[in-house]
Parts: sequence; C-alpha cells; structure tokens
Amino acid sequence: MNNFESKHSQPKLDTHEGWIVQVYSSNRRLLWVLEPSHGWIFLIGCGFGLLVSIIWVNLARYNPPLEAKQSIESAPLQVD
Repeated sequence: MNNFESKHSQPKLDTHEGWIVQVYSSNRRLLWVLEPSHGWIFLIGCGFGLLVSIIWVNLARYNPPLEAKQSIESAPLQVD
C-alpha cells in the first residue's frame, strides 16, 4: 500500500483567527496597521461619545439660562 496517496484536502477555516490590515507604500515600507483591537476601541469611543452627548443635551434642557435669574425690580438707591 502506498501511504502517500494523492488526496485533495480542503483548507480549514479557523474562525478563531484574527484579522489584520497592513498598508504599504510604493517602496514597500509599512505605513500603518489596523488590528481588531483598534476597531473595538473605535466603537467603544463612539458609544462613549454618544452617551456623553445624550447626557449633555438632557442636562441643558433642565437647567435654565443664567441670565433669567436676574431680578426685574431695581434696588433702592442708598443715599448717605
């Protein structure tokens, strides 16, 4: 029997492998790298920014402007 029979094996996809994007210039120098952690940090930053903006808008609605607190009545004149 021949142990080295020709078999066409399918490449297995490993779903646990990460991904990485590398961009090179025309002279084959590495310009920048995009890793999965960069994507997660970007999404967390977008979520945090959205949360801060929602809180900011809600606080601005319930606080009256500072100029509205001035009294309409004039103070009595003090004469010596």
